[in-house]
Amino acid sequence: MNGSWDIWVNVNGGGISGQAGAVTLGLARAIAKALPDVEHTLRDRRLLTRDARMKERKKYGQKGARKRFQFSKR
Repeated sequence: MNGSWDIWVNVNGGGISGQAGAVTLGLARAIAKALPDVEHTLRDRRLLTRDARMKERKKYGQKGARKRFQFSKR
């Protein structure tokens, strides 16, 4: 290698932020595979870890995942 890379990325699905995170993770994994000596640095900066947060599902009988019906004391 001569030290310069050309990278083309196509991303489908999700939103802008999710796509940016997917591209970051993909590039970090590719760099870690190509240059094993920088893998520790990438891991320290949490670039090799997927963001595992998921959307909470809507429950039946409610308006949303957390939203309850209006409470009335009387």
